[in-house]
Amino acid sequence: MLSNQRREKILELIREDGHAKVLDLSEIFNVTEVTVRHDLEFLENKGFINREHGGAYLKNMDMSVRNFKLLNQENLNEKVAIAQKALEYIHDGDTIILDSGSTTSEIAKLITGFSNLTVITNALNIALILGAQSGININVTGGEFKAPTLSLTGQKAADYFQNLHVDKLFLATAGITLKAGLTYPGISDIVVKRAMIESSNEVYLVADSTKLGKSSFASLGPLSLIDYLITDSKIKQTDIEWLKTYDVKFIIAD
Repeated sequence: MLSNQRREKILELIREDGHAKVLDLSEIFNVTEVTVRHDLEFLENKGFINREHGGAYLKNMDMSVRNFKLLNQENLNEKVAIAQKALEYIHDGDTIILDSGSTTSEIAKLITGFSNLTVITNALNIALILGAQSGININVTGGEFKAPTLSLTGQKAADYFQNLHVDKLFLATAGITLKAGLTYPGISDIVVKRAMIESSNEVYLVADSTKLGKSSFASLGPLSLIDYLITDSKIKQTDIEWLKTYDVKFIIAD
């Protein structure tokens, strides 16, 4: 892996988890700790992170957490359109899972007026968005807090889904490729997402079109894990063609 590629992946990991240790990054990327320190120095000089003894943390993360604001606000118009389309597949009496993420948070903002809807989430911001609404029952997993995504992760979060059977899962992702499948920057999230999928009758992957063709650090598994992909109208024709070729059911938000 070239140095610029490694630095992009390191930044992706820190943006997802909020922090990283030099030793862990050295093992993950199979490079020396000296090399990792040089990478972190480069990213600090670019204004993305702050270094500390033995590692680094994401810049401005504390302010985002205090304001309960997600850091990732890219392609917001597309995410809102996807959320509006996803809402068509939620009905009174459903039990659904809303994964943590910016697109699923937009879904939560639109959920209103439902009767006897149960929402299970590992995202604290989603719980607060929906918690005051009548007609909606909110259940929140346990787990380790992850600041940039305002979410709970790890094995304890995954254990919550044991013996649960829900109607629909609205799943987030960082990247979608044919070869790597569904990919994410955070390793701790993989076990949670697998548990969510196993407990769900239908899986809706909600992802803006920039995620197609993009590969992140850790692989969840093949595209066959999902039932539907909901994406936006900026999807490339080439991406439409390979999705059709491999029989991936997709829904395009207007």
